[in-house]
Amino acid sequence: MSVIISPSLLSVDFLELKTELERLNQIDDLWLHLDIMDAHFVPNLTFGEPVLNKVKTVSKHKLDAHFMVTDPDFFADNFKNVGLHNFTFHWEAVTHHDRLIDKLKSLYPSVGISLNPSTPVNVIPTYLLAKVDVVLLMSVNPGFGGQKFIPEIVDKVIELDKIRHANNLNFQIQVDGGINDQNAGYLIQAGANNLVAGSYIFSAPNNDYLSRINKIR
Repeated sequence: MSVIISPSLLSVDFLELKTELERLNQIDDLWLHLDIMDAHFVPNLTFGEPVLNKVKTVSKHKLDAHFMVTDPDFFADNFKNVGLHNFTFHWEAVTHHDRLIDKLKSLYPSVGISLNPSTPVNVIPTYLLAKVDVVLLMSVNPGFGGQKFIPEIVDKVIELDKIRHANNLNFQIQVDGGINDQNAGYLIQAGANNLVAGSYIFSAPNNDYLSRINKIR
């Protein structure tokens, strides 16, 4: 699998959102990562439908939404018309995982499960891994951008990659949190093929996002 880079919208200059999205449109093979927070599952509140309805009119990239919310079932219905490609929910927020996955598969092209840093990868049974398209491993505790990468997540990537190969599955392993050119290589070598980066990309001098993205690749 080729490596997808997913710039996180959480780190853009929101006063220049249209300009920022147009800069990213000049770069190929990206997903646009959208952190949806409800100020309940995590101690932060971000953006909702009105913002994403505007984003989809400008961005040419697939919209990759990471729902850090207590009730993803509610958000599944409310966001079904904003043009999302991928809907990722947190394992820790859900009781009936298979039911929610089936519902999301009927509404979205791609469905993902996210795990907090302290949640082991073997908590997800193989039959559910066979249903999803993405497993997102958080490499920081969710809720805020700009946090320091937790290096032990590399071992979780290795473990999840072994499960993927042993069962002949093809979901993407996505990693989110503190990604930069110092740790991306270790993650890719371990089996990750979708890397989310916010602060590292959008802090590039002279808005040279392409150079930062190429360094991560």
